[in-house]
Amino acid sequence: MTQFFRNDLASGDPLVVDALNAELNRQQNQIELIASENIVSPAVLEALGHPITNKTLEGYPGNRFHGGGEYVDIVEQAAIDRAKELFGCDYVNVQPHSGTQANQAVFFATVSPGDCILSMNLAAGGHLSHGAGANLSGRWFDAHHYAVDKETGRIDYDELESTAKTLRPKLLIAGGSAYPREIDFERFAAIARAVDALFLVDIAHIAGLVAGGVHPSPLPFADIVTCTTTKTMRGPRGGLILSRDTFWEKKLQSAIFPGVQGSLHTQVIAAKAVCLGEALAPGFRQYAASIVSNAKTLAKTLMDNNVDLVSGGTDTHMVLLDLSRQGLKGQVLQDALARVNITSNKNPIPFDSAKPSEWAGLRLGVSAATTRGLGRDEFETLGSIIAEIIHDDDGAMDRHRNKVLQMCQQFPVYQDCI
Repeated sequence: MTQFFRNDLASGDPLVVDALNAELNRQQNQIELIASENIVSPAVLEALGHPITNKTLEGYPGNRFHGGGEYVDIVEQAAIDRAKELFGCDYVNVQPHSGTQANQAVFFATVSPGDCILSMNLAAGGHLSHGAGANLSGRWFDAHHYAVDKETGRIDYDELESTAKTLRPKLLIAGGSAYPREIDFERFAAIARAVDALFLVDIAHIAGLVAGGVHPSPLPFADIVTCTTTKTMRGPRGGLILSRDTFWEKKLQSAIFPGVQGSLHTQVIAAKAVCLGEALAPGFRQYAASIVSNAKTLAKTLMDNNVDLVSGGTDTHMVLLDLSRQGLKGQVLQDALARVNITSNKNPIPFDSAKPSEWAGLRLGVSAATTRGLGRDEFETLGSIIAEIIHDDDGAMDRHRNKVLQMCQQFPVYQDCI
């Protein structure tokens, strides 16, 4: 054996190992309330670190452009079959490196540069990859956006239908990254049919809730669905493309490869297979139900403590705080929560400033903390801590920090497994 195979990280790269150890310590001693994050299982971590990462492959199971792919074929086919079973669909592509690239592949397969697309705007809760001006999707397509009702913070379906009939987009997109309410997928599909548009739903944030049966599925209504395997799926970073209709198979397969990607990330596909298998286990439905229950508890606690929420609550894993009445900016609260070891992120609220430094919103999500085992009591405590900090109780910061540390110690992560 050469020395190369004896080298470990600690001896070979102390800078990186120190940073990784510090990151593990951060995760163990902070409560993660960023809605796009979760905590993967040791089994997922094991797959991500497996030597399967050494294998380069292009193409799909049984039809590769390189030799030596027979075991990757087994893993990728397992991921496909598990996703089909989990989401109740007939077509799955597990190769997208991210949710954004899954969306890019859908654009590649269904529309041409300059075509009109219609999606939710960023301030209302939409996503960059749905046609935002700074993103490739906004530069290559004639992107238009719908908002939410200013009073309710919810989608106005009548207004959406009117906009769609005026614009007649080639692609209508539902879903986003900061919309905390259930979406009426059936109504969206009817609007898409009325204007002869294809209907794409991005469930990156709510995929685990759909898989767990606690949120309506878009699969019976959408032409194509994309999602990530992170967030509520608590798997590795990567994307999926789903459809109930195998009509899209040939176009979407070639849209991923050779359309927008090259070789697949074999270790990530192995980890996707693992997390999809975990989601098929009976306990995942209870996990998904706990996410929704915990989010509602956090929302109620905040509102009971005189904190405004966009749309007045949540149906999902996230709550979106509106800090405008207090004159606070999201960044200020994000920084204050970091001082008591609660991780969060600033976010625009509907009709907010385009400048991130001026955003008056803060987005919170409960998926990662729910994975740790936090429940009703803990989320009531967290909601009270956040509310006190909003209402300028700086004198209690040490007490809040101690409460959070006690919570972390009561609900540890990765103890004795890595």
